[in-house]
Amino acid sequence: MGNNRKIKAKATALTLTSIMMLGMLAGCGGNNGNNAAGDAAGNATNKENTANSANAVEDTSPLTMTFFSADPNPNWTGMQDEVGKVITEKTGVTLNAEYAVGDPAQKVALIAASGDYPDLISAKTDVSKLVDAGAMLDLTDLIDKYAPNIKKVLGEEGLKRSRYSDDDHAIYAIPTYAGVDNKYFDAGGGFELQHRAVKEAGYPAIKTVQDYENVIKAYLEKHPTDENGNKNIGLTLNADDWYMYITVTNPAFTTTGSPDDGEYAIDIDTQEVTYHFRRPAEKEYFRWLNHMNDIGLLDPESFVQKYDQYKAKIATGRVIGLIDQDWGYGDGERALKAEGKLDQGYGHYPVTLSEEYKETSFWPTGFMGGNGIGISVDAKDPVRAIKFLDYLASDEGQVLVNWGIEGKHYNVVDGKRVIPEDVNNRKYNDTTNFQKETGLGNVGSNYALLSAHYGDGVLDPTGNYYTTRFPEQVTVGYNAVEKETLAAYNATTWKDLFPSEDDFKVKPWGAAWNITIPGDSEIVVLDNKLKDITWKRIPEAILSKPADFDKVWDAYMAELDKAGVTKAEDLREELVKQRVKLWND
Repeated sequence: MGNNRKIKAKATALTLTSIMMLGMLAGCGGNNGNNAAGDAAGNATNKENTANSANAVEDTSPLTMTFFSADPNPNWTGMQDEVGKVITEKTGVTLNAEYAVGDPAQKVALIAASGDYPDLISAKTDVSKLVDAGAMLDLTDLIDKYAPNIKKVLGEEGLKRSRYSDDDHAIYAIPTYAGVDNKYFDAGGGFELQHRAVKEAGYPAIKTVQDYENVIKAYLEKHPTDENGNKNIGLTLNADDWYMYITVTNPAFTTTGSPDDGEYAIDIDTQEVTYHFRRPAEKEYFRWLNHMNDIGLLDPESFVQKYDQYKAKIATGRVIGLIDQDWGYGDGERALKAEGKLDQGYGHYPVTLSEEYKETSFWPTGFMGGNGIGISVDAKDPVRAIKFLDYLASDEGQVLVNWGIEGKHYNVVDGKRVIPEDVNNRKYNDTTNFQKETGLGNVGSNYALLSAHYGDGVLDPTGNYYTTRFPEQVTVGYNAVEKETLAAYNATTWKDLFPSEDDFKVKPWGAAWNITIPGDSEIVVLDNKLKDITWKRIPEAILSKPADFDKVWDAYMAELDKAGVTKAEDLREELVKQRVKLWND
């Protein structure tokens, strides 16, 4: 398959070279050049989708491009929101977008097999399926010729990290999931506790699972039910489909000193890879969850409830503790805020199994090339496509997708961009409606992941931040109860409570979950086998009688061995070392 990929990459490179040469011919030859371009493109690629490229240099005539994203976006409006309309006005482009619902890997596989590709595709690590099918253009030359803003944002290092693999240096995807030079100013994960619970406990230090458990236990002993007589819930988890990673399995490594590398733990110095559930410390984390279940502090519906039920339960205010990301439970918390129940909102705490570990949420990865947006060989107009993406990467485009429209979503006061209070209030407390109307959000926007961009904390040429997440703005978004809780812990933001990036070495491979897996790799099959076993055995271990926990765990480990976990570790280690070589040679 490696040779096949080289052949396909060569083919796409030839396609692109043809496109660019045709564009140059057309620029010299007017309409005759365009006709020649179309004919030649058809000969070169058997695709008749490049004829319009020649006119694309400054073309803002209406053009609809199809787009597929492997991530969901329930707030997408077809670019009919306020920011979307301006983007169309500036570029002429409207996206006919399809956002994944359900398993994106299956959808990407279907697209790859169909031979009928959207103009633009953001497939994350499944882009390998499309590359193997010959569906993706190598963007290297397009970026070099038509995308000065993308080149500027990514720089040499970012472009280097955008290369596909060690044996194929083509750029099939522009990194969009990571902001260049990004700094984190707030925490949205860790372990969560309701503000009223920590206040009643006297704002104790919350560093370990025992500290966390103590707060929940003490609160439920005094308040077993809510004001309507409904039973309060100590801790609930969301194990519905892939949310299993977020609230059930990922916390096992963040609480035991290992960073987020998907399902694997990787030694920072040797790059030795271990299926992270095989780390002895993680067994003890799951034993703690087993204990929480045994003493009645874990919601018995944790492994059967659906996501909507989980959020609805949080919206009742009866759940004292969560282990989640704010984007996962935010709908439920926003409902509480809308009712003025601010003390039933949640703070974020850097909980670990014991004090010997550092919580790893902010372990640095460096700039994360890899996942992003690419242009397919079926694109109606690859030059218009890259110029559209380049506009979004421009200073003007980045300010538009992050801040919105001047005079409507922000004002410039004494040279500084300022968000009016009413806009800010809707942004944080009426997020869904606000995003559908404006295209803007309190975490991202409908357009923030469509092109290369700078991260939080980076200043534009006017001395303002490109994004709206910076220290002053973060604290503006806190309500009075959040500020009261933070003040009790002598902190300004939730991130102040967590170990900082400086406490860890930068991982030279970025993150293992971001590494593209070759479509023909045995890892895909092995990972699916291991996942099926883990998603069955972990709930079984947590819900078993404490006396049976070791027996269940031993059976789980034996099943992993039988399924080839050692081979999966070896194959993953090869990919990690290839990534280190690709990014650092």
